[in-house]
Amino acid sequence: MQYQTITYSLNAGVCVIALNRPEVMNALTTGLRAELLAAVTRAQTEARVLVITGTGRAFCSGQDLADAAAAGDFDLERVLNEEYVPLLKAITDSAIPTIAAVNGAAAGAGAGLALACDVVIAADDAMFREAFVRIGLTPDCGGTFFLPRAVGEKIATELFMTGDSITAQRALQIGMINSISLDGDLAADAGKLALKLSTGPTGSIGR
Repeated sequence: MQYQTITYSLNAGVCVIALNRPEVMNALTTGLRAELLAAVTRAQTEARVLVITGTGRAFCSGQDLADAAAAGDFDLERVLNEEYVPLLKAITDSAIPTIAAVNGAAAGAGAGLALACDVVIAADDAMFREAFVRIGLTPDCGGTFFLPRAVGEKIATELFMTGDSITAQRALQIGMINSISLDGDLAADAGKLALKLSTGPTGSIGR
């Protein structure tokens, strides 16, 4: 299968999907969401662990506003129901463990995408932002579901209302992520965890 906006690799039972629009910080388009959904679905039959990451300096900057503008009469409700929800459900309902390797900025829908995964590992210079308030939107892409369960309602509300960026260190402190890759090799650290999970017994944490 040929992908235009993501990369897909499989090795030793570990599938790595990388969002691959580095020129726009891996912003989400209709095409990228469709490819990512197809790839996540494909990984269920080919891998024992799935890692989602980004290329370049960002994990995902959220919705590509230029793509939305190009669509003309952008039907947000339809996009959420027909594009975002199936993608998030594919990740949360995954039969195999999912790891988000956050290599840089994870903003808006990008933060939601990361939090949908079972485990979140971040580079030490990663940044998280619930950016919806900055464009007058209610948080979507699962944000209002995932974030309060990770950090508690008070902190989640603060992050939603201010739209402030937080560092990986702060994200770890409040329970938003599991760990930080301090040695500067996020891919290797995520790979070690993925390999450990992929070689474990079947049936307990995956197929």
